[in-house]
Amino acid sequence: MSVFTQETLTDRQRNLLNLLNLQGWSIAKIDEDEDDYAITASPSSIPHSCPICQHTHLFKHGSDAQGIHDTPIHGKRVVIKVDRQRYRCTNCGKAFFQSLPDVDEKRFCTKRLIAYIQRRSMSRTFLSLAEEVGLHERTVRRIFHDYVEALEQSTHFATPRVMGLDELHVIHQARGIITNIEAGTIVEFLHDRKKQTIMRYLSHLEKKDQVEIACIDMWQPYREAIREVLPQARIVVDKFHAVKLANEALEQVRKEVRAGLSDKQRRALMHDRFLLLKRRSDLKDKEKLILETWTENFPALGKAYAMKESFFEIWNAKTVDEANDLYYAWICQITPEIADAFVPITLTMEEWGDEIFAYFDHRYTNAYTESLNGLARVAARLGRGYSFDVLRARLLYGIGQHPNRKKKEKSVESLLAGVNISTLVESAQAELETEEPTLKAE
Repeated sequence: MSVFTQETLTDRQRNLLNLLNLQGWSIAKIDEDEDDYAITASPSSIPHSCPICQHTHLFKHGSDAQGIHDTPIHGKRVVIKVDRQRYRCTNCGKAFFQSLPDVDEKRFCTKRLIAYIQRRSMSRTFLSLAEEVGLHERTVRRIFHDYVEALEQSTHFATPRVMGLDELHVIHQARGIITNIEAGTIVEFLHDRKKQTIMRYLSHLEKKDQVEIACIDMWQPYREAIREVLPQARIVVDKFHAVKLANEALEQVRKEVRAGLSDKQRRALMHDRFLLLKRRSDLKDKEKLILETWTENFPALGKAYAMKESFFEIWNAKTVDEANDLYYAWICQITPEIADAFVPITLTMEEWGDEIFAYFDHRYTNAYTESLNGLARVAARLGRGYSFDVLRARLLYGIGQHPNRKKKEKSVESLLAGVNISTLVESAQAELETEEPTLKAE
């Protein structure tokens, strides 16, 4: 271990002192090894009065050796070693320690280290961060939770005019996610997607009457919660959830046809599954020939493919009336050999038809579905070994940046449209690539 004092400073040591920038401290020496800097220092100022009674007659009353953690330098942990003086007041008899400049005495570390941990704990594992700064992993976790609690109090997500309700499957269950569709952002991440949870969130929305449209999938609790809490909002079922039923019907017919084929034919039809799910307009010439071969040899498959394509065409309608006309014409084309496969569509349209066709009056969808697929993968990796509360905080306040933040005048609150989903996915994936593999369970 090398030891040097201020009287024998080298250029490197002066640079180190500049990096330390310990205002209000008198540095006696710096000890250095491969992993740590140990700074022996003392506060520059001494107390002149009792903090309890303000009396000026004080006397020294022992001292206590303490270690104050500071932000890392050169990849090394930094600890300020101080022999902290204790004083006693002759008037009130109370004893107190000499104050330490810019130190969070609750955590025995500098305030700038607290800020350093707060920023990095949103994307780093608690264990890796604790090892970097020299604190216990439990202390890092508590700093994180204190920070999140402060953010909860100071951050305000604006109520969206067009709200999306969807879910992410992470940490072993479906979690409700609330989005601002017009801004393409996430504004809340809920513990689950139960009706009571959704209603509780909607009931506490500020200016909830300004929600005009709610875009959902066909999850009954969403519809019931919106009808009860936001009766003014028009419910629109994302058309993706309707048209995918046609693909599912085609897939059922394909499986039925495949069951009666030879082994060689079954293998071919299995590999051509994704070709059948393609739109006709997207097929290449070779794919069209393959499709024609299958549909000519197996009329039921050809009919199911044609029904799938014509169901998709309904969504090109200009008005609700035109869409209804196309739908009823489509029903009339269903033939007996494929009728069973298409029953789920007709039943769904009976129950959800108003909300599905509301799309033609309000052309909004949860268009971020593909982004959510990426977010689900990222969230699952972020959440591995951590609680839902940690994952939620990281998604809402951490890895997603807020370019639309506006500070309220004379207020610490922020008005946010939410976390941009695309930015969140890109940032999270980049940070996970550089994160250390070890994860500590909560």
